[in-house]
Amino acid sequence: MKRKNFIRVIAAGSVGAAAWSPELAKANSKAKPKKVLMKVGCQSGGTSTENLEFKARHGVYNLDGGAPKTIPGKGWDLDDSLRKKEACEKYGISLDAYHFPLASSGIDKAEYPNVMLGKSPERDREIEILQQMIQVAGKSGIKVLNYNTTILPVLRTGKTVDPKRGNAIYSTWNYEEAVKQNAPKTIAGDVSIEQMFERITYLLDRILPVAKEYKVKLANHIADPPTPVGFRGITRWNSPDVFKGIQRFAKLYDSEYHGFNFCIGSIAEGLNDPKTEIMPIIKWVGERNQIFNVHLRNIKGGWNNFQEVYPDNGDMNFLHVVRALRDVGYSGMVMPDHVPHHADSAADLQAFSFCYGYIKGLLQTVADEVS
Repeated sequence: MKRKNFIRVIAAGSVGAAAWSPELAKANSKAKPKKVLMKVGCQSGGTSTENLEFKARHGVYNLDGGAPKTIPGKGWDLDDSLRKKEACEKYGISLDAYHFPLASSGIDKAEYPNVMLGKSPERDREIEILQQMIQVAGKSGIKVLNYNTTILPVLRTGKTVDPKRGNAIYSTWNYEEAVKQNAPKTIAGDVSIEQMFERITYLLDRILPVAKEYKVKLANHIADPPTPVGFRGITRWNSPDVFKGIQRFAKLYDSEYHGFNFCIGSIAEGLNDPKTEIMPIIKWVGERNQIFNVHLRNIKGGWNNFQEVYPDNGDMNFLHVVRALRDVGYSGMVMPDHVPHHADSAADLQAFSFCYGYIKGLLQTVADEVS
């Protein structure tokens, strides 16, 4: 061996020896992977045989099953709920959540509009039905009800095509374009943020005790997207400062059954720099144990101007996001909700398949990291 090469080998060996020590080896032997409690989940497709087989093929064993059949004037059908749970169990799938019929479709299309219109005594009858639904959920072993307290629907202004992702189509929101469209006010007219919170507390004062009795968590999804004050007459409860809105809502009740369907994408839509600003929000809400469900949706952009994209090509680094969820001990489902579209007839199934695999990969990665 030439002298120069011999010296390099000896030097390398010395560095390796210096880097290794009995103390370091002992420390490494004690280092354990951080425990990951969350699971990949989904809220699309319901509990049909076709959908359950699709979920099982992709390793999705936790589900928001939509909702049982409704008995007019009464509420949910308990027998149908139990059948849904049984159908899931045949595939080893846990039916963990339902959609509460306070949806994101907006007040003009709401199934129970008087709750957010603040109209009595009509809202009291609607709340009685909602209370019955909580009871059915609890009797069925459903742990979470995902719901919305909104007046405006989900808002978008157009589509953006991405030729670099096979002409994928991204749902897009631009506030300036929305103002130009001059959409009318809803049947609710003008509603201030104080009125929004009055109507929310009127509802929760009456359903949260039932949720506690039946051990069902109520998971509120923030309005999508956050908007400037008074847009179309409405100031959304999470606007214009999305973090302050989340904090105010979180502090309404000191209850383990009061929290969030924590939509990463919708929260990011209210931020100027989602990549950095999302992290303290996860930490704050997570340490209060108020994250009950997670929508893992990425965007390009932020406040007043964004596109909904794939989980890997948005502005947020979802490895960091999932790591932060792990570190606050989050134990529920992590699921895709909105996905990009394209011209193929199987576009949605393809997008969801990609998202499931991506989330499972993230969960495995953070499970292998050591303390």
